[in-house]
Formats: sequence, structure tokens, C-alpha cells
Amino acid sequence: MDSRHSTISSSVSISTPRFRCFDPTNLYSSSPNHSRRHFSALSPTSMNGSMENLVNSEPKIVTGPSGYVLEDVPHLTDYIPEIPTYSNPLQVNPAYSVVKQYFVNMDDTVAQKIVVEKNSPRGIHFRRAGPRQKVYFEPEEVYACIVTCGGLCPGLNTVIREIVCGLYHMYGVHKVLGIEGGYRGFYARNTIPLTPKVVNDIHKRGGTILGTSRGGQDTSKIVDSIQDRGINQVYIIGGDGTQKGASVIFEEIRRRGLKVAVAGIPKTIDNDIPVMDKSFGFDTAVEEAQRAINAAHIESESFENGIGLVKLMGRHSGRLHNSNRYFNTRCDTTKLLGELETGFIAMYATLASRDVDCCLIPESPFYLEGAGGLLEYIEKRLKENGHMVIVIAEGAEQEVCSESMRTTDQQDASGNKRLPDVGLWISQKIKDHFSKTKKMAINLKYIDPTYMIRAVPSNASDNVYCTLLSHSVVHGAMAGYTGFTVGQVNGRHAYIPFYRVTEKQNKVVITDRMWARLLASTNQPSFLDHKDVFGDEKEGAPKNQPINGNNYLQATTTTLGGPNDVAEDKKQLETPMLSINGNE
Repeated sequence: MDSRHSTISSSVSISTPRFRCFDPTNLYSSSPNHSRRHFSALSPTSMNGSMENLVNSEPKIVTGPSGYVLEDVPHLTDYIPEIPTYSNPLQVNPAYSVVKQYFVNMDDTVAQKIVVEKNSPRGIHFRRAGPRQKVYFEPEEVYACIVTCGGLCPGLNTVIREIVCGLYHMYGVHKVLGIEGGYRGFYARNTIPLTPKVVNDIHKRGGTILGTSRGGQDTSKIVDSIQDRGINQVYIIGGDGTQKGASVIFEEIRRRGLKVAVAGIPKTIDNDIPVMDKSFGFDTAVEEAQRAINAAHIESESFENGIGLVKLMGRHSGRLHNSNRYFNTRCDTTKLLGELETGFIAMYATLASRDVDCCLIPESPFYLEGAGGLLEYIEKRLKENGHMVIVIAEGAEQEVCSESMRTTDQQDASGNKRLPDVGLWISQKIKDHFSKTKKMAINLKYIDPTYMIRAVPSNASDNVYCTLLSHSVVHGAMAGYTGFTVGQVNGRHAYIPFYRVTEKQNKVVITDRMWARLLASTNQPSFLDHKDVFGDEKEGAPKNQPINGNNYLQATTTTLGGPNDVAEDKKQLETPMLSINGNE
């Protein structure tokens, strides 16, 4: 395989004998450059101490020539070597047997990065999703279950439907169980038999027919229930917290030596799952968010000095940005950058709408008062146009908002931080400003469509995407893969280890061209206070220098740590985090 091939296609085929796998005793190994650690979503107390007994498996890494690295997913044969194989039922299925090259080559992989330089290494790959010639389950022996956890998201019912129909129609599996109420349903013994007839039209409804919940997992009880019922395929639909829980469940199943495939379908409406192009439900969320923006635009146009303010979802991830190396010691980086909330829905809804005058997201901090602040920009825009529309992501300026509203740190059952309503906070700040200055009377309308967006059925695009994800995860489980999640990487579906989707979260990169397109659309300025980055004027910082691009990076080199730190941070800033950001 020519190393240039990875620059042409995101899916490549490898020749297995040319590659070596570390630690051949169990095919699990770690490389200094690719070491990962598994996260635990379930606390030792909630798991009754079972965490101490779990096997700490290392990532399954395969290396090859030209810098090729395959981050492989576990397989049942890793710990049960003598499992028999069977011919795939799709070989005699009239719908699929006529499709040429329908089966995936066992050595096919998908490149994480397809835009490379001439002499770049081939980089990280993932195992390509799809049906294999051989399967490790007979249709009659399969007893599958499906569970949904966490918050609602468009497309949940579509995923449930397509897993059930895929098992029935592609593999002849007739025993599928729905677990009600999230992880608790495993040991509360709430179940629903699922058949194609039961799930026939559920994709037309929002929510999930299985119900959902957050937190309260007990791994030992869950695996006991799986073992007692004779379940041997577990499909878990949920966000990063749910996938962390799925990873721990897989580890316990592996420790017990059970022939049970554990597969995840990642869900988050916020689209901040790493590695993958996008998460299901995101397209629907952006489409629905536009309805709220359109309403805000009509309201603002209809009144003198009208302001339409729309708050959209933007999740809190609970991880700080690279300490405070970007800023001098005067700057409170927690206040400035927040804790990696995300603004993908706000950004894409703004770009799609073209009616927005200002978009505020957590990744691009802003300030209210003074020259160049948000309030000054609102005054300017109202004088020019007589109305304006503002979109704000719920995670924006949470530190200041929390202090102002005197809220304390609270968490939901999954450990996610409860965010105060930044829309109400900024609405009041705008009203107070114009009331105090008495420069003009304003008419502000605040719209929060959060739960309306979460509860709608998925649109056509998401329905197709959910179908592909569901079929891919079924193919993976039948082929004996376990401890994996499925996602689209550079347009190709792949099997991804759990740790890769739970170790971090994506965020909008404000040095990326997609954010530049948004700024060109809204014509909004940077609201970042120059003092927060450059320090006082006496320190030699230009007062009105823009805070973006190369100027921003140059500023950090004059006030911060050594050249190695600066080079590392610059590399991180310039690296695109998500291929949906224009594939650039």
C-alpha cells in the first residue's frame, strides 16, 4: 500500500502480515505515543466496590509502515479464543447477495485524518464498519437488548427501530428486548419485547419509547441481569457519560469471560463527540433552532429598536482548557474560557439562518461594558438597522453569569453541571443598560426553544444517518466485536474504542475558517477585552489590536512561558477538531 493512498481515500485496506501487534499474548498493548486510559462513569460507591475488580485493559494498538497506527477495538476472541464462526446470513439474503463487494474486507481501515502533507505519516486509523463474511453468533442463539440513557435527542426512536429491524431482516434474529428507563431498567426488570411490528412507526415520534434516565447505575447488578437473562448482545444508546458506563460494563463482562458483545451508539445533540464527523440529531437541532431564530427576527423587525434574543444548547464538559498558558497572570482563565462548553448548534444555526447579528458561544469569550463591548455593539447595530437578533449558547460566560445570579455549583444525576440561564441574565443586563443610559427605548423578546428542539422527531437527513449507524453497529456485534462505539469518520463508518469518545469533547475552534465565516456573516466584532490577553498598556500592548488569528498567538509569546509551550499551544489551536467544520 502506497503511503500516498491515505491522502486520496478515507478508507484504506491493509495487509495484516506486514503489521505487528504489541504484546501478542492478549493483543492488548500500549505505545508511548498512543497510551490511553479508561474512564469510569460509575463511582466505586455506586458500583458497590466492583471497580476494584475490573480488568484494566490497555488500548489495542497495531502499527505498520509509514507511521500507520490502527486503534483497534476489542473482539470476543481476545478473551474467548475458541469461539466458532458461521457464514453470514446476508450471503443468502436476496436483498444483499446481489450487491457487489457488500462485505467489508477484514483489513479495511478508516483514516482519522485525510488531509496530510506530502511526507506526513499515515497516522491513526480505525477499523471500518460493515458486514463480514463470517459471524460469531448464530441467529437462533442471539438474545439482544437495547437501552437508551441520558437526555432526549432527535433520532433515538429511529436508532431503536433500525437496530430491531436490522437484526430481524438482515440476520434473522427474533429475540430483542427493550430495557425501560435507562441503566436502572436492567435490574428493575422493566422490559419491552421489540419486534418490527412494535417499532414500525416510532421513527415518526420524538423522544424514546424505552424511556430514559440519568445516573444510578450499578455495574454488578446490570451484568448480573444480563447474565441471568441470557442476553448476549447489548446495544447502548447515549452520550459520553453513557458510553463511559458502557465501557465499564464491557470490562466487567470481559472479566467474567461472558460471550456478550457490548456496542454503543453515541448520542449528543450538542455535536461535541470527538473523532466523529457529527452525532445523530444535530442536523435536526440546527433545523429546529432556525425556527426560533426566524421568530426572533420577525419580532425584532416588528418593533422600534427590537431585539430578538435566542438561547440555544451548548453543553458543559467540566474540563479546563490548557491551564492559563495563553494569558498573563492577571487573567482569570476560568472566567475567560469557561470549562469547555460548546457552541456548535449556535454557530451552525447562525450560519444557516443569515438573520443573526451576533452569535455568542463559550469558546469565544466576550465582555459587556466599555469600548468594544457587547452593549456598545448593540447600540451601534440598533442605530444602523433599528433591530437586531442575538443568538447565545447556554454555556457562554457561565462564570460571570453564575456569580451575578448567585448560583452554586449543582450537578444532575449524571454529574453534568447545571447551568444558570444565561439568556435571562444577559436579557436583564441589556435592559438595565438601556434603562440606565436612557439613550433609547428597546423592545426585547427572549426565546428559549431548548426542550422543543430536543423532543422533535428526526428530520430526513438524521433518519438516514441513524439507519446507517444502527446497521453498522449490528454488523459489528454479529462479527464479534465488542467494547466499541460506531461513528462516521471522514464520511466512512468505523468502529471506535470507547475511550476515544469519552476522553475529551470537541469544541468550536475560533481560529478555524468556519468561525471566520460566521463573523463574516454577522459582522460582529471580537468582544474579548485586550487587557485579558495583552495586559496593561504600560506593558506594551496595543490598545485596539484585534484578538484573533496570528496576532492572538503572537501576543501569547510575548507574555507567557517558553517556546516549547507556545509551539505546543499554537499547534493545538491550529488543529481542526471536527471534520464537520468544513473539512478543512
